[in-house]
Amino acid sequence: MQGITPDIRKRVDELRNEISRHNRLYYIDAAPEISDREYDRLYRELQDLEAKFPELLTPDSPTLRVGGDPLEQFEHVEHAIPMMSLDNTYSRDELVDFDKRVRKLLGGRDFDYVLEPKIDGVAVSVRYDDGVLSVGSTRGNGAVGDNITANLRTIRSLPLRLGTASPPAVLEVRGEVFMTKSGFARLNEANREAGLQPFANPRNAAAGSLKQLDPKVTASRPLKFAAYAFGELIGESVATQWDFLQRLKEWGLPVNQFSKRCRDLDEVMAYYHDVLARREKLPYEIDGVVVKVNDFLLQAEAGIRARSPRWAIAWKFPPHEERTRVLDIEIQVGRTGALTPVARL
Repeated sequence: MQGITPDIRKRVDELRNEISRHNRLYYIDAAPEISDREYDRLYRELQDLEAKFPELLTPDSPTLRVGGDPLEQFEHVEHAIPMMSLDNTYSRDELVDFDKRVRKLLGGRDFDYVLEPKIDGVAVSVRYDDGVLSVGSTRGNGAVGDNITANLRTIRSLPLRLGTASPPAVLEVRGEVFMTKSGFARLNEANREAGLQPFANPRNAAAGSLKQLDPKVTASRPLKFAAYAFGELIGESVATQWDFLQRLKEWGLPVNQFSKRCRDLDEVMAYYHDVLARREKLPYEIDGVVVKVNDFLLQAEAGIRARSPRWAIAWKFPPHEERTRVLDIEIQVGRTGALTPVARL
């Protein structure tokens, strides 16, 4: 059997780097440079070399995105830094009150906010050790989540290795897994053709996909990832949320392109109404905007409650409202004889 020569090792490295670069161009930057056919040729060449020389297979190889063997159950993962929830508001007045509370906590000092659309997906945590994806997990109860590493590896927009020669020693990045509206429609159409129950909404579909014990099922679903925060971070220093988002982009991690710095409450209000107006045109579902104090030192000074930070809030959009007609009201009889009216709309 042929041994592993330096040329073979070099070619495998070249292929991995090239495929990873094209994945970023296609799935994150939306600027592909090669055809699907050429991409498939590179991918098959790497698959063939890894099959012939399994010693060269590494955890960050793009060929592992297709999913491995089914799991018997999910293990638990303890988050190095707890994953908190956000307080919500649907009221402009409550947002004004939030701003007043933050300014009081910070002694009246000037600060700015960072805002981004609140994607309606599933919160996850992804850990990179020395730039290589090592563990991915659900939020769970905030302190402990399910290990869904095998499923997260299948998401094309989530890099298996950070795109930098000098990555942080540890990066625990938090983000949202979601489906676009078009991807969700294709998935439900495929389910109907296969005689399966369609999903209720994109968030439900994303959550169900991440909880599959067979990663190959997850790999078949059109999932995407967007990063927005971090937990543990060792070997890197960032001062603000805005700087962190720019750093994430440099490392090859996707972030929401509509994120924006706002100097004061007036700009926050304008951003909210701008995003609300374009809500239906966005390629994914959102249910509000997230408002965060930009400066990390000021975040720390403002502090946290038991399960949520004092320096951030989710300003939710009003629920969708439509007019409809009641066509009929039927009475269903339960096993115990209870009568339940059911409206047909």
